Amino acid sequence: MQTTCSRSSRQQPNTQHPYQSVPREPYQFFSASDATIFGSQWTEDGNEDAEIVSDRKERRKWSPTEDGVLISDWLNTSKDPLVGNEQKAIAFWKRIAAYFAASPKLAGLQKRETTHCKQRWGKINEGVCKFVGCYEAATKQRSSGQNENDVLKMAHEIFYNDYKVKFTLEHAWLELRHD
Repeated sequence: MQTTCSRSSRQQPNTQHPYQSVPREPYQFFSASDATIFGSQWTEDGNEDAEIVSDRKERRKWSPTEDGVLISDWLNTSKDPLVGNEQKAIAFWKRIAAYFAASPKLAGLQKRETTHCKQRWGKINEGVCKFVGCYEAATKQRSSGQNENDVLKMAHEIFYNDYKVKFTLEHAWLELRHD
């Protein structure tokens, strides 16, 4: 069955432009000295982020020692039988950050904030979980005569082939592999 429309039921073409001009004030131009009304990110020399960059702290890499302390604190806090998994996420990460800051292994190092610990744990957890899959695949491909080092080397190769980057968290995997 074919449907037909009469001319009156079809939409008529819109001849009026949808963005017709609306009367408004003439444009006003501002100089660089007027930039403060728009915010402090714009400067006369055109370097938009000059003030922001100077306020930021320098980014620090996490050392394997810091990773180890963070992993230990995460494991101890998550396995705490008195609190366990009944705590809210913010309380959980504040406890981990407090234990992390109190670690004698990190004496003399600059303090890490709660959010830093949470973000680092996320990166460790993601990387180690990916590597666990690669290690399991390497274990299944293990042939007689191959030792543990051969399997580990194969797991690194699988990781690289799958993700196109080297696995750099072996120290974390060694601590977490049985948990």
